[in-house]
Amino acid sequence: MTTSRWVVGIDLGTTNCAVAAVDTQAGAPRPEHVDVTQVVGPGEVAARPTMPSMLLLPAAHEVAPEAMGLPWSGPAPSVVGAFAQARGAELPHRLVSSAKSWLSSSHVDRNAPILPWRGADREVDGDRVSPVEASARYLGHLRASWDADHPGAPLAEQDVLITVPASFDASARELTAAAARQAGFERVTLLEEPQAAFYAWLAAAGDAWRQRLVPGDVVLVCDVGGGTTDFSLIEVKDERGNLAMERVAVGDHILLGGDNMDLALAAVAERTLTDQGKQLDPLQRRGLVHACRRAKEALLADGAPATAPVSLLGRGSKLIGGALRVDLRREDAHQLLVDGFFPACAAEDRPARRRAAGLRELGLHYAADPAVTRHLAEFLDRHDSAPTAVLWNGGVMKAAAIRHRILEVVTDWYGRAPRELEGTDLDRAVALGAAYYGQVRRGKGIRIRGGTARAYYIGIESSMPAIPGFAPPVKALCVAPFGMEEGASAELPDDELGLVVGEPSTFRFFASSSRKDDVAGAMVDPDAAELVELAPVEQEVEASGDRKAGDVVPVSLTAHVTEVGTLELWCQAREGDGRWKLEYSVRS
Repeated sequence: MTTSRWVVGIDLGTTNCAVAAVDTQAGAPRPEHVDVTQVVGPGEVAARPTMPSMLLLPAAHEVAPEAMGLPWSGPAPSVVGAFAQARGAELPHRLVSSAKSWLSSSHVDRNAPILPWRGADREVDGDRVSPVEASARYLGHLRASWDADHPGAPLAEQDVLITVPASFDASARELTAAAARQAGFERVTLLEEPQAAFYAWLAAAGDAWRQRLVPGDVVLVCDVGGGTTDFSLIEVKDERGNLAMERVAVGDHILLGGDNMDLALAAVAERTLTDQGKQLDPLQRRGLVHACRRAKEALLADGAPATAPVSLLGRGSKLIGGALRVDLRREDAHQLLVDGFFPACAAEDRPARRRAAGLRELGLHYAADPAVTRHLAEFLDRHDSAPTAVLWNGGVMKAAAIRHRILEVVTDWYGRAPRELEGTDLDRAVALGAAYYGQVRRGKGIRIRGGTARAYYIGIESSMPAIPGFAPPVKALCVAPFGMEEGASAELPDDELGLVVGEPSTFRFFASSSRKDDVAGAMVDPDAAELVELAPVEQEVEASGDRKAGDVVPVSLTAHVTEVGTLELWCQAREGDGRWKLEYSVRS
């Protein structure tokens, strides 16, 4: 266990990043928020509470390098943070956003320079980055900002915890860890965001949490952020007279959040402009989405104005005279965003399943049904749980109208209203909770038991005679059961398994958030409804020693959940030397 002076929590968010820290040498150490120094205007640097998770990659004639310089780097060809967000609304083809959502997309090569998605053609080197590289840029900036403020305590030498969605699968977690290593962090721990939010509530409540929660309570952590919707259930238990908490359920990865709401408002604004006889080109449409983000935040805030303007620069020589403007009404925004994304529904309702077209545009796989409440109904029914309390997290949940709607719906389902657990900062709770968890790992505070949020399986091809037109059937072998704790290993039963060496092979992986009783070594049907197939791993296992390409080596399997929070799968030769690790961070 590290004994660094600082414990630092980093919320690597879809829309914003935040940092919190604990000085363990302070008299009464507690998590405190840490501002992030960043470029906020052309040549203007300031510290802000959060840093927008956006990267601007402009051409030299669009933004001068001097305008993007930082005290520790000087003039720069790119910029992250507040200025990237502001200038990116005018240069949407140069703006990288939602990199975190791309990290979880198994349909693209997440190590390839694909962002900005549908961005400008390559005019200069470096105008595209991979989702991993973008995430590394954000983490690298946070590290540089910290180091500038703490010259005697470099961040890379501290105990650093980085949060990820609970719904991130093993490969997305490994890619996040890879981004951290690329940013100069040799040791990090990953923590699920809903758990971090709950730790932040524990830190704020102090000892009073024991009066606010009792054995039998089930807390729903409802986390709706910029790009994802995350549900988790934490149960309060009585263990020999002591209160204990356990994360008992995690929802699937749902690409649904504030980004979808921005797109919806942009569609309404564009329809208004079209009715006025104005046509938008692709760049203007992307700029309109960024402008609608600001309007959404204004119209959903407490004391919102009756209307919010959305302005867009014209194209061509008459940029000023051709400026476009739409006024969005508060009532229309509430109807679209609250009733559209959080409609009243029955407990039996389920998300709509849209049949996919034969050909579709590549991109993020957003949820087919935008109704968060229907996704919540499915989640609670799957885990047969009636929450007695709810903890909000994510920027979307700052809107009182949305919180009230969810409470109304859940109350209607179960006949009683869950208690609201209040007292956290929705913008920075995840970072603060991560820092608090760092203290818990040192034995100071109460720990939420959880382990892996899913059970993981690997596909095993059956041995059978060749049959024309039929591929050998595949079985799914459970390699890591649900709830396997960090630092734990599971040796698979002594089945006869063979590993092909010396030539490229495809390894199929599966996961389930609802099969909680499968033990390591259990064989299940990969077509079972509870299993979701993950991105396959393409890997060539080295043929060491006197082994030849194509040889099948008898092996035993061992699964290990690292302290970082990622999953490793090792193949050990039964005879002779040979130990191979199946990697997740490869081309999907």
